[in-house]
Amino acid sequence: MEITDKIESLLQEKFLEEAFADCFIVEIKQGVGNKLEVFADSDSGMTFEKCQRISRHLEEHIDAGGWLGTHYVLEVSSPGISRPLQFWRQYPRNIGRHIEVTLQDGTKRKGLLQAVHPENIVLSEEISRKEGKKTIKEKVETAIPFGHIEKTFVKVSF
Repeated sequence: MEITDKIESLLQEKFLEEAFADCFIVEIKQGVGNKLEVFADSDSGMTFEKCQRISRHLEEHIDAGGWLGTHYVLEVSSPGISRPLQFWRQYPRNIGRHIEVTLQDGTKRKGLLQAVHPENIVLSEEISRKEGKKTIKEKVETAIPFGHIEKTFVKVSF
């Protein structure tokens, strides 16, 4: 069994605990130099304490099993804004935030995430159109089916 499979199994076990029941795995990456990165998220938001407790749980088993030897780096964190949303359950927490959606055909849509439904998201976009010499800006709501989405990034406004 590969280390990533072992880690996934340990995480699934941890997520059965009440305090971690709304947590889920986003990605597990094994890198060079015995570096293991674990990205987890939670429906209620990933806290530093949750990451710390998950890390300790994993370290205990990694050390006991000698899976990565004596020298390794383990990083447990939430995905962060530099990583795309990958699962339906990541979308509801981002309602009201600006997002950029890349569709399967390569086109990009930007706007405010208004709603999340089982089959689609609703994006509020500002579009411009010409009326004579005037440029008219208006907001339109567009439903985008999940099957059409390649990736979605949350955009941070300053």
